[in-house]
Amino acid sequence: MAVYTDVTAEELTGFLAGYELGELLSYKGIAEGVENSNFLVHTSAGTYILTLYEKRVAARDLPFFLGLMQHLASRGITCPLPIKNKQGEALGKVAGRPAALISFLDGLWLRRPSAVHCAGLGEALAKLHLAGLDFDGKRRNTLSVDGWRPLFEHCRDRVNEVQLSLRDLIETELAALERDWPRGLPQGVIHADLFPDNVFFLGDNLSGMIDFYFACNDALAYDVAICLNAWCFEADHSYNVTKGRALLQNYARVRPLGDDEVAAMPRLARGAALRFLLTRLVDWFNVPPGALVRPKDPMEYFRKLRFHQQVTSVSDYGIGA
Repeated sequence: MAVYTDVTAEELTGFLAGYELGELLSYKGIAEGVENSNFLVHTSAGTYILTLYEKRVAARDLPFFLGLMQHLASRGITCPLPIKNKQGEALGKVAGRPAALISFLDGLWLRRPSAVHCAGLGEALAKLHLAGLDFDGKRRNTLSVDGWRPLFEHCRDRVNEVQLSLRDLIETELAALERDWPRGLPQGVIHADLFPDNVFFLGDNLSGMIDFYFACNDALAYDVAICLNAWCFEADHSYNVTKGRALLQNYARVRPLGDDEVAAMPRLARGAALRFLLTRLVDWFNVPPGALVRPKDPMEYFRKLRFHQQVTSVSDYGIGA
């Protein structure tokens, strides 16, 4: 979450007039994240999140995202529910941007999740995957292997400003993954961005998942690999196999991984690390002036990629251990 586009009280009051949500009491921008402009909105009827969709989110994809959240909520997944206006529509416009109000979820995201939290995440991710199997919407993953080279070309001339020789390393890794990327794995709807700041907990209990604006159709095991990257590394960039084992075992209790998915995990994890390294590099060099946003460190994912390149067995992730 972030704030790129400011919203005046008059604009927000006018927008809320189209809903049965009472009077505006207060609102404030949310600075975390890098994609859309987000505000915490308090009205006399309750608390909501207002999201303004910025340029990276294509307007044509919004019905998929909003429809997916409605579908998952109907299947018992605790996620934000889009709020419909008086005309029965979930999508409107504020400050010249497409916008939606979604329900507010209780809970806090954890800066240092434990193995217990990783276990809860694994179970919730598997339930999300199963709940999405009968969702009718389709959206191609534009940030999978076919989309990485355009990202790299967008910033390749400046990559070595972050670290010397980084450009050559990315060139080599990108060519290898384009050649050997796993194909034919079980497909479905994936979240594709399930970082700790997109998962809420009340104590040790997972209370909800948010921010479905990268959701798409892709290999389900790729979503698992994204979570291993996001949840199972420590502050010193070491991989915590106890956390990995907890995540993987609890995922498998709900949706067992096939032998092909297990065998592909090292390459999927490398690909996930490269994907976030590239998007973070693009964001690092392209923060709009005056935007209330903190770009995330791309080198975090360079270090994770280096770990994956040295993996010799799936047991290094906690699989089968």
